[in-house]
Amino acid sequence: MKVTLTNFDKAFENRIRLQIMSVLVANESYDFNSLKELLDVTDGNLASHLKALEKEEYITVNKSFLGRKPNTRYMASKTGMAAFKAHLQALENLIKQQKL
Repeated sequence: MKVTLTNFDKAFENRIRLQIMSVLVANESYDFNSLKELLDVTDGNLASHLKALEKEEYITVNKSFLGRKPNTRYMASKTGMAAFKAHLQALENLIKQQKL
């Protein structure tokens, strides 16, 4: 049986981006430091993956200050949520095909 990968989103091929979207879809928003700690990644690594998701318009960024400290929060956009759900559905379909 031939497996089609056309419904898979290349933005989620990397496990860090997949994890970021999982966190953001499950939560209203998440800040940079909390994401970094949760995913156990470096600042640069997280920043590059967030930038890739932002470029695809899958996440939105809100920069503010808490006292004198900068705080950057991320949220899944409607486009990002739809793309992520479609990707998960494609994964589920692939698993179902493999069981046949």
